[in-house]
Amino acid sequence: MKPPDAVEVGRRPMLRLKRGHDTPRSHPWIFKGDVAEVSDVEPGSEVTVVDSTGRFIGRGLYNPRPALCCRVLTWTDEPLDAAFFRRRLERALALRSRGQTQPPALCRLVWSEADGLPGLVVDRYGFVLVMQCLTLGMSRLRATIVEALIGLLGDVQVYEMDEEASARLEGFSAARGWARGSGPRSVRVNEGGVGFDVTIGVGHKTGLYLDQRENRARAGALARDRDVLDAFSYTGGFACHALYGGARRAVCIESSPEAIAGARQNLALNGFAARAEILTTNAFDELRRLERTGARFGVIVLDPPPFARNRSAVDAAARGYKEINLRALRMLEPGGSLLTFSCSHHVSEALFEEICREAAADAGVRTRVADRLSQAGDHPVLLNVPETRYLKGLLLEAF
Repeated sequence: MKPPDAVEVGRRPMLRLKRGHDTPRSHPWIFKGDVAEVSDVEPGSEVTVVDSTGRFIGRGLYNPRPALCCRVLTWTDEPLDAAFFRRRLERALALRSRGQTQPPALCRLVWSEADGLPGLVVDRYGFVLVMQCLTLGMSRLRATIVEALIGLLGDVQVYEMDEEASARLEGFSAARGWARGSGPRSVRVNEGGVGFDVTIGVGHKTGLYLDQRENRARAGALARDRDVLDAFSYTGGFACHALYGGARRAVCIESSPEAIAGARQNLALNGFAARAEILTTNAFDELRRLERTGARFGVIVLDPPPFARNRSAVDAAARGYKEINLRALRMLEPGGSLLTFSCSHHVSEALFEEICREAAADAGVRTRVADRLSQAGDHPVLLNVPETRYLKGLLLEAF
């Protein structure tokens, strides 16, 4: 006799888990090592997940190519049809709307697993939505997603901006262009009084690091009458907020010509160009040089790109994080503030704090932890999916 919740084999494509591999009951990721068998299923399409006895666990999108071969979208026996994706998107938009009729004009609308849509990211820049499909399954559903987003938000334009690395891993061609018709080359947005020109389809992420939105405002509130150093400044987001908050001057360190052009544009847009300096060089080298010259700052921001893209890179990443924090702490004025971040998933919060502790000890600087920092609230974190929290940071005060 079959178990009472068993799924009839042959009704639909099915993935059976090995005995004892129960993580997918609460976490959406299924790796090849979890799989006992899988029926013939087209890559990127829907599959029903069952345990070793045949009991229903969930339904997800399957791709045999990567090690992470299946992502569960629902633990309810329901079809993954257009109505399902519209419901999920409605829920994501309602979370950001907070009782208003629509989400804010500048925010992350969809954050992958955290919104029950693994492999999908959507950011809003006014009337432009930038969408990233990170899995083969989501790339096959892009037309359905676009249709639902336009139906829910009305007069918006959707730009598709998939990550090349994810597309190669998953085995699809990264989309880069307008989903329907054409749209503007750039969009001007307002972030807490600071203006930014976001060039659509250019640069990192979807054009602006929305995950740092709240931390940029935090830096601005600390900057009055202080000299500010914004290392790895990208398009000058932290520097612009610091100058808006009353900083005497801001020094940006950035090596990317594309990002430097964006920083110059944003500083000029806000009328801050005369109080800002952009050092077009490698941040590691420039931090060492500034320390040697005896430079001092009241606020320093360290927001580097991920140093550890896999587990094997963690040791090297730890050395890199220690180096930049050591230099920054030595340049921090008494009473000054250091906002330091890691967006490397494989560097845990505990490890990052230990690195900063060692850097402070070697620098001979006494610091207090004024706060622990994370990604903006529209990048929600699921307790049972720790991977949804990737940005960790510390606000340190020298005394």
